[in-house]
Amino acid sequence: MQRPAHTVNMTTGDYRKVIVRFALPLLLSQLFQQLYNAADCLIVGRFLGKTALAAVSSSSTLIMLLVSFFAGTALGSGVVVARYFGAGDNEKVSRAIHTITAFGLAAGGVLTVFGTLMVPTILVWMGAAPEVLPQAAEYLRYYFMGVLANVMYNIFNGILDAVGDSTHPLYYLIISSCLNIGLDLLFVAVFHWGVWSAAAATVASQLVSALLCLRHLTVPGEVYQLTFKRLRFHGDMLKQIIKYGLPTGVQYSVIGFANVLVQTYINSFGADAMAGCGAYFKLESFVFVPITSFNMAVTTFTGQNLGAGKYDRAKSGARFGILTTVLLAEGIGILMYLAAPQLISLFNTDPDVIAIGAQQFRTEALFYCVLAYSHSVASVCRGAGKAVVPMTVMLSVWCIFRIIYISVAMHLSHTIQLLFWAYPLTWSISTVVFCIYYYRSNWLHAMDKAEV
Repeated sequence: MQRPAHTVNMTTGDYRKVIVRFALPLLLSQLFQQLYNAADCLIVGRFLGKTALAAVSSSSTLIMLLVSFFAGTALGSGVVVARYFGAGDNEKVSRAIHTITAFGLAAGGVLTVFGTLMVPTILVWMGAAPEVLPQAAEYLRYYFMGVLANVMYNIFNGILDAVGDSTHPLYYLIISSCLNIGLDLLFVAVFHWGVWSAAAATVASQLVSALLCLRHLTVPGEVYQLTFKRLRFHGDMLKQIIKYGLPTGVQYSVIGFANVLVQTYINSFGADAMAGCGAYFKLESFVFVPITSFNMAVTTFTGQNLGAGKYDRAKSGARFGILTTVLLAEGIGILMYLAAPQLISLFNTDPDVIAIGAQQFRTEALFYCVLAYSHSVASVCRGAGKAVVPMTVMLSVWCIFRIIYISVAMHLSHTIQLLFWAYPLTWSISTVVFCIYYYRSNWLHAMDKAEV
């Protein structure tokens, strides 16, 4: 069967070349995504000061908590599309795409209302510093008024990735990233409009990227063509989206919940800690560039090849993807460890802010290899239809155990260094669990082949 011109059949050819070729546009996309995400903090910190930086950066964990569930669900749902695409069943590909899109519209509407109304209350629960709270609430209120664009971009991007098109999302993300940075500079540096304008710039750029993806998906003749009159919840597809997408959404959201708790404790150390740690987290996001890009490639590769019944090829590709991701992440970690103070100073030149951000780097950066391994095995599990496994591990270790550790450590000694160790500790434990599962279970052949 002939494939559409903009899709990639990952079931043939050298699996290493196929994965790398698919991952490279994703890597560039992720790089621009992180530049896009860091622009608000970088520009706000430079032009509006460390209190504004603390407001915007501390808001990121709450955004992750509320948005990550839907982003994770979109990522997991792409497995359904990838498996039917690999099996050559275009009708089911179309039904899955229209169901996922309908889900995104409904979920985005709910998130808009909830986020806009509840954000100020949640910030108070998180113990945001009084001098930071007004600007943080202002930033988040504007962000969530346009959050539907973010949700739909994730949905559309997941669909294109699932059918092997990682190039067009890259083009659209480059456009929106440049727009976001330009609007940030205009609104904040030139007009001095305040932190709310940084949120407005983000929403505008996200809307542009979502509309560009939508325009591409509505082009006639492609297997992934989206038609508005066909948008509905197909029962069989919704069941599979819940089965594969919901666990990934839960996995992402429990990580977000644990990070909100960490942010609550960071807030207790004052505005300098909020700004320094916020700068660190923005920089740490760049280590996710190779992690996320190769993980998405491996998920799609695994899903397509298992859908086509090529189990040995799926296993070989999984091993290659895991090794490549671990090596790239650790290399970035070493560079960031060495250049920590200089990197933090890009966001703010206050010595106390730099010291705290560098301290967090020096605690966590050399453990990026175990972070990458956990995420990589989780991506293989998702592609194999075993999304409940990473959800369970992340819920147990990255949420419950992390919360217990932080609560006990902060009770014994209110020291920020102990807070930083929560991440390497839980990354390492999850890596041991994933390693045992990956090498000792029959995950590859245990998947339910009857659904394809």
